[in-house]
Amino acid sequence: MMLGGAALAADLTVGVSWSNFQEERWKTDEAAIVGALEAAGADYVSADAQSSSAKQLSDIESLIAQGVDALIILAQDAQAIGPAVQAAADEGIPVVAYDRLIEDNRAFYLTFDNVEVGRMQARAVLEAQPEGNYVMIKGSPTDPNADFLRGGQQEVLQAAIDSGKITIVGEAYTDGWLPANAQRNMEQILTASDNKVDAVVASNDGTAGGAVAALTAQGMDGIPVSGQDGDHAALNRVAKGTQTVSVWKDARDLGQAAGEIAVALAGGSSMEDIEGRTEWTSPSGTTMNARFLAPVPVTKDNLTAVVDAGWISKDALCQGVSGGPAPCN
Repeated sequence: MMLGGAALAADLTVGVSWSNFQEERWKTDEAAIVGALEAAGADYVSADAQSSSAKQLSDIESLIAQGVDALIILAQDAQAIGPAVQAAADEGIPVVAYDRLIEDNRAFYLTFDNVEVGRMQARAVLEAQPEGNYVMIKGSPTDPNADFLRGGQQEVLQAAIDSGKITIVGEAYTDGWLPANAQRNMEQILTASDNKVDAVVASNDGTAGGAVAALTAQGMDGIPVSGQDGDHAALNRVAKGTQTVSVWKDARDLGQAAGEIAVALAGGSSMEDIEGRTEWTSPSGTTMNARFLAPVPVTKDNLTAVVDAGWISKDALCQGVSGGPAPCN
């Protein structure tokens, strides 16, 4: 604990507003947050906005009405969430912006280094396919992470673009990060480019899954595709060779940190006192208190790491794989 131990947190309640539960990883994040709160003696209440920014605002009003002492918010829409932060501030309730930027200096921003995630995605795909036609399948246009990732990807690819080695033949945001939308975008790009696609930089594992489905339908197996989150299905694709990399952000670490930070802030700690805190300036110039955790790119070369960490079982990782990379060989 960062402050005062369990006794201090005994009467505290932390409310979590989730944008949705469609991504496999949020259940892992939730378990880690709950674990950290239980360890501190604090209570957990939550709401699922079901991908609706309007519902998220009413969810947060409800959590405030329930008397929460701190809020952890996974924002559905970075712009639309503003009134919720104002409502919390009016009640003196600290806010942790969880994994997605809420551009308000009254929120503590906790995430992984998403620009670096983008770099890692592009590096792995570029190494596998150093030239040819690239497709960029981006995240949701309402999530600032989509552009952080895209910026990191561009940093790595720029030299190859400038030299003419690679050409971006298609690029699309994925509304709501939904795999079905990513698949539709990928299908349209394949049609428009007459299937002349050599690599796909997809911004998370859900969108990667959509892209792989579109490629598989065209018989285009073995095209390098990136992702992130360490979703079990994606790690299985890495073992099978249909996905090149999943940048693993151990959601257990992020969730634990969020729970500990929320309890500390609810207990009276200032944001400047939070362990690992740094001062960070957002793209539009807002100075914020933030903490960035380090991601790990998982490829066929280090798949054993996620098994050793207890993130996925060997059976789940290696399902349908024979003679694959370690530990599936």
